[in-house]
Formats: sequence, C-alpha cells, structure tokens
Amino acid sequence: MKTAAIRLTLITALVFLFNAPFAGAGPKPAPLGKGVTIWFDTGGPVGGPYNTIIQNGAVQAAADMGCDVKYLYSDWNPEKMIANFKTALAVRPPGIVVMGHPGDGAYTPFIQEAMAAGILVTCVDTNLPKTLEKYKSRGFGYIGTDPDVMGTALAREALVRTGLKKGDRAFIWGLKRLEERGRRARAMIRTLEEAGLIVDYMEISPEVDKDTAMGTPIITGYLASHPDCKMMLIDHGALTSQMENFLKVAGVKPDKIFVAGFSLSPATATAIESGYVDLVSETQPYLLGYLSVVQIILTKKYGFTGLEIDTGGGLIHKDNIGLVAPLAKKGIR
Repeated sequence: MKTAAIRLTLITALVFLFNAPFAGAGPKPAPLGKGVTIWFDTGGPVGGPYNTIIQNGAVQAAADMGCDVKYLYSDWNPEKMIANFKTALAVRPPGIVVMGHPGDGAYTPFIQEAMAAGILVTCVDTNLPKTLEKYKSRGFGYIGTDPDVMGTALAREALVRTGLKKGDRAFIWGLKRLEERGRRARAMIRTLEEAGLIVDYMEISPEVDKDTAMGTPIITGYLASHPDCKMMLIDHGALTSQMENFLKVAGVKPDKIFVAGFSLSPATATAIESGYVDLVSETQPYLLGYLSVVQIILTKKYGFTGLEIDTGGGLIHKDNIGLVAPLAKKGIR
C-alpha cells in the first residue's frame, strides 16, 4: 500500500509539473495531450456502476491533459472487447486503452499490429502479463490490482469477521473461466476450502455479466435450496452493488448472511450502511481511468515506458464507509 501510494504521488506530481507554467517563462504551454485521441474500452455496459467510475476518471484525465477520449462498451464480454479493439485499431488513433479479460492469446495479433503501426496501447483492470513483459519498454502498462492477492485477502478477512468453521456453507459467484480475471475467484475458492468450508461455486453467465438484474432469480433460487448458507462472496463489482436488492427479494434481513464483494459504487455504499453488504475490496476504478489516460499521454509526449500501478484501496466495511461514502455517491470511489 505504501509503495502504491508513493507511485501515485509521483505520477500526480508529474501531471502538475508538466502542465504548470514556469515562473517568468512566458505564456502557459499547451496541454500535453492537445491533439491526441484515445479510444478507451470501459469494459462494461453503458451506465454500469463499476465501469462508469472508470470512465469518470478518464473524463477527468482528458480534461486535465487536454486530450480527446472516445469510449467503448463491451458488456463485460471478452469477444466484444476484441471486436472493439479491432474497431479502434482500424481508425489508427494515437492510443488505445483495453481491458485484459480476453487474455494474452486473444489480444496478441492485434496488439502486435497496433505496435507496428505506432499506436500506443495500455491495459487496465485485468492484466495481460505476457504482453506487458514484451511491450513495457514501448509504453504498454497495467493499472489495476493482482486478482489472486485481492481474492485471498477478501476471503481471509471474511473468515476472520464471521468466525465460520469447518463444515459451514459458503457461496461464491465468480468468473473462473477467464484466464487472468478468474484468478480472483479461484483464490477465494482455495482460501475457503483450505479452511474446511463447504463451497458452492457458481459461474457468472455472460447474460448476468451484461445485465445484473438477471441475477435476482439466481440468488433467490440458490438461497431457497441452501438455507444454511452463511457467507456469500461476489466476484463482480456490479453484482455486489445489487446484493441488497437480491437479498430483499429473497426475504433475507440485513446482517443475516455475511456478504462480501468488490468495488464501491453508490448502491454498494448504501448496502454497506444498511447491513446487506458487510465487506468490500476496493480497486479504486477511478484511478484506472485517470492513470491510463495519463500513461498514454506521457508516453506519447516523452517516450516514458509502461507504468505498473497497484490501485488496491484496501477493505471497506461499516466501520469506515463513512469516510468514503460521499465520494462513492459522486462516482469517484
């Protein structure tokens, strides 16, 4: 956490340094990003709670850097992310920001084409480790968190807070099928099973991934057939934000089942305050949007290499939600 904070402080200082006029140096220089267009895949659907915060960060960075950003939406569908990348690639913009969900293999030929054409590419939310290793010196970076670390930390804290023991039942709803992104769900499963819990795992379908409202019958159906469930870990920011609604429909009272998930949003902050969500691991998605745009502009302007920044913001719960809830409700945290 200290290392990440230092890195973010340095980046913030760079942004102000390169945009600030020097005393006695004449007129204020043009913004660093003037004339630069970046195509940005926000990952989710239009208006999605998690990717909207990412977009908010990118919007602010575009204003600060003076560049133009065009936004794409993929409904969290890896195939659509590749299609969006190909669409952006055809336009030959100076820079493209991608989500890493499809994995290194799926992206490789297209990122190679982009690099050969002089197009800068960087990645947020889910890493492309092989691509990062190959192209970091040419400006490919990663802004996000390590999914294994996040999944393990959330599950361990949930065990500590609940005191669940061997034989207790827990539910995990995740995206295990995705190569890199799925490491978070696999880490949670491993951690709970090592503690002796009975783990019921369910894969988030592409339909629910796109439209979280479709998750209602899944949660109500599961709880109807597993009334002994004591813990639910939700490996998805948008679905975490809907857990209060899901549990109310299922007839579950606040604090009856321990619920933990990922990423703040206005709805998630409210659910923490009301007792329907107990623990959230925050990736600070605003920084994904902001810093990836800054990355592209600094590389374009000064040839800086790719940045690797861990944006993990720690664990949010009822004891500290008051500190960040106002920002969550503004779409910043």
